[in-house]
Amino acid sequence: MIDSSARIEAGAVIGSGVSIGPFCTIGPHVKIGDGCRLVGHVNITGHTTIGLRTVIHPFASLGSPPQSFSYKGGPTTLTVGADCDIREHVTMNTGTEEGGGATTVGDKCFFMVGTHVGHDCHVGNSIVFANNAMLAGHCTVGDNVVFGGGVAVRQFTRIGEGAMLVGMSGIRADVIPGGMAQGPLANLVGLNVVGMRRRGLSKADIHGVRDAYRALFFGEGEFRDRVEKVAAEFTDNSQVAKIIAFIREGKRPFTMAVKRSETDGDI
Repeated sequence: MIDSSARIEAGAVIGSGVSIGPFCTIGPHVKIGDGCRLVGHVNITGHTTIGLRTVIHPFASLGSPPQSFSYKGGPTTLTVGADCDIREHVTMNTGTEEGGGATTVGDKCFFMVGTHVGHDCHVGNSIVFANNAMLAGHCTVGDNVVFGGGVAVRQFTRIGEGAMLVGMSGIRADVIPGGMAQGPLANLVGLNVVGMRRRGLSKADIHGVRDAYRALFFGEGEFRDRVEKVAAEFTDNSQVAKIIAFIREGKRPFTMAVKRSETDGDI
């Protein structure tokens, strides 16, 4: 299952049933889980672990050193989960010492051509990165997020679970769970209602999230007071609870500009 042209350094751990195609290079500290397939011309280096059954396509490069002036050359890590599909020219870097030392990617993620995961990022499960979407360092991404093509996310940004980032957007501030962000300097333009439906939220719960969204971002009074009011009013809506928790957990104030949708149905 290992092509004769592949180069696997001593110390690498290769699981059972792994297929390694032509001209792949694997470093001495790499661990590849059972059932993985490296199609060809794949480079995996650094202290990198690849989960079960993940497929990696040509010219992907995983585990290279972080693109950071603060990196001191330590044995920082990259961990990729199970059942991921990593397409051509994808790059993922290991962490930095000062950033926690680890970059992590969850299970069942789909990385299309040319996507990038920067150092010290933590990416959840079942996430779709369309072509050329990019995460700068220290970003955190919740489960079930969809990145449109060409999306660029600024360092230290949090993306809440179930968010939708519209193609060619520049994400410069945190995006709430289930939010939809759009624009070169992206605004919050509504809710990812389609994603909520796909994840099984009831019609009543979605209407509740819409009401909470309006109260949070278009209600009267200071924002911090609106947060507490919505938290008290929508105690039985789990999606609203996630939004409130996300806002409260932020290490910096919520700063993404909010744009009112032309039609109420969009939110």
